[in-house]
Amino acid sequence: MKPERKYFSKEYKLKAVGLCQQRENINSVAKELGLRADMLSRWKREYSQDQTKAFIGGGNSKKNNGQNEVVILRKKLREAELERDILKKAVSIFSKNDRLDINL
Repeated sequence: MKPERKYFSKEYKLKAVGLCQQRENINSVAKELGLRADMLSRWKREYSQDQTKAFIGGGNSKKNNGQNEVVILRKKLREAELERDILKKAVSIFSKNDRLDINL
């Protein structure tokens, strides 16, 4: 079973990044906060790249509307293809049964 995913607020991430900037050793800060060092360094990198867009949350809000629409359309296409495949199999099964009944 997967471990439960932890969510951290923007304020928590900002304070953690602030501690990293005060101290040089990311590993010790991560250990104190009970985080993985790679997560903390990713937060620090995101913050240093663009402070206004860092930690906006939700993950999908960084995508523009065109990308969101593509994701939605691909999901609908997958569902339609799955329905089509199921119907094809059902038709072949029922047509086999009809041929068997005719031959009796």
